[in-house]
Amino acid sequence: MPAPTTHTRHEYRSDKRGSERGQALLDQTSVSIIITNYNYAHFLRRCVDSALAQDHPHTEVIVVDDASSDESPAIIRKYGDRIRACLRPANGGHAAAFNTGFAASSGDIVFFLDADDYLYPTAVSEVVNAWDVSTAQFQFRLHLVDQQEKVMDVFPPPEQPFDTGDVTPKLFQRGRYQTTVTSGLAFARSALEAVMPMPEGKFRQGADGYLATVAPLHGQVQATDDCLGAYRMHGSNHSLFAEKLAERARWRMQHDFRRLEALSAEAAATGSQLRPGIALRDPTHLEERLASLCIEEARHPVRDDSRLRLAAAGATASLAMNYSIRRRAVEAVWFLAVGVLPRQLATSVLSWKLVASSRPAFLSLLSKTIRRAMG
Repeated sequence: MPAPTTHTRHEYRSDKRGSERGQALLDQTSVSIIITNYNYAHFLRRCVDSALAQDHPHTEVIVVDDASSDESPAIIRKYGDRIRACLRPANGGHAAAFNTGFAASSGDIVFFLDADDYLYPTAVSEVVNAWDVSTAQFQFRLHLVDQQEKVMDVFPPPEQPFDTGDVTPKLFQRGRYQTTVTSGLAFARSALEAVMPMPEGKFRQGADGYLATVAPLHGQVQATDDCLGAYRMHGSNHSLFAEKLAERARWRMQHDFRRLEALSAEAAATGSQLRPGIALRDPTHLEERLASLCIEEARHPVRDDSRLRLAAAGATASLAMNYSIRRRAVEAVWFLAVGVLPRQLATSVLSWKLVASSRPAFLSLLSKTIRRAMG
């Protein structure tokens, strides 16, 4: 058995000094929280207050209002000099609000926060304490809450592991890796300076998708499985199109094509080149593409698509995902079922997976049981 380790008083003192110096450096890290708002007056105070309540020093809060027509501007003005207010004269969309907020910020680390979401008081300090000099993007889980802030679930679900480290191989292979939404992301200022301002016309919605696609080309991705905030679900979320599944699918398809265009341009600037057809190796993209084709084939934007071809590609891509073996198998079988079932039944199967509220009660219970088994 090795001899027990001993420390002299001098060594203990040195360790303590080193720890104190390290903590002092962390405390000096400046952070910007950029809140983007459009007609979310009902939720805005909760969001701004959560940003102001962060326990990390040197945290500035910037609130960008994208020409709201509700009481948002009046609410923002009441905060006075506790925040930096950016009231845009005309609505420009998600990307324009991001660009405006970033231009007004100064933090070494930048959080983007949707105005209907909120952070827990230790969110910034936990990210700062885990930050590494090579980090370009940090991602964390969020509690999924309803309008009354009742916790319903975790987003992304715990059984979907985050991708970390150098994610460029996955980006170059299929154009996507496991990440999260706006309010669960933080970025190194140096990475944002390399990719912003972002194209405002192409990303009126889904600006977080642009950043999460191109920022990792400028550093590593870090993650924690801790929930550091809340992602509020309500009827006006842009991502909720329960009654318009085909419309949602087409929007997400086009958003993916715009992301891949941006990725290709950023890759070329760093001397790399994307493989052709990478969207056909992305199960998430293929789900939406199948939904568009099944539900409204006449309006589907890719004319040479077929259900069987997309389903086969989805099954193959699912088997390469960073999930448990059981989950990968279930995903592959689901794709094949959508490809071969009669169109009406295939459409039902699609909606049951993509819109949880459309599932029959027995299927929701079965889904939860399967999820626990695959976790």
